[in-house]
Amino acid sequence: MGIEKDINQYQFRNNFQRAEVNLIFTCSWLNERIKLIIDEADITTQQYNILRILRGSKKPLSTLQIRDRMLDKMSDTSRIVDRLIKKELVKKSTCVTDKRLVDISISDKGLKLLEDLDIRNSDIDNLINNLSNEEALHLSLLLDKIREKC
Repeated sequence: MGIEKDINQYQFRNNFQRAEVNLIFTCSWLNERIKLIIDEADITTQQYNILRILRGSKKPLSTLQIRDRMLDKMSDTSRIVDRLIKKELVKKSTCVTDKRLVDISISDKGLKLLEDLDIRNSDIDNLINNLSNEEALHLSLLLDKIREKC
């Protein structure tokens, strides 16, 4: 099994194109499987990302700060935050230091949801557990190297 069989394309311009196509395909594959795991919580992968960002920050963040930390930079952060507010997973408040800004923080309900999803972390890790720990680290370093060029 390889990218050629997965997408039914047996010729690539060169190994760089093969790697690029494989990376895009694998990213989509991984996102779909993570989505299946978190679907039970009735949240999207972008909402999950924002909740994890807010929990990890341990302090309120502006929507701009959240956007800077998001995995998907093309996400409409304000719209996603509004949906999380409706679900009572995050809270919006006026920034103490600058009244023109709003702070977003995770609610107790949001923390509980993440706590419940944390039980599934091993399921997410298992998506790539056919790699050894060393291979996973090496892959991560290679992916970092790709982005260094930009």
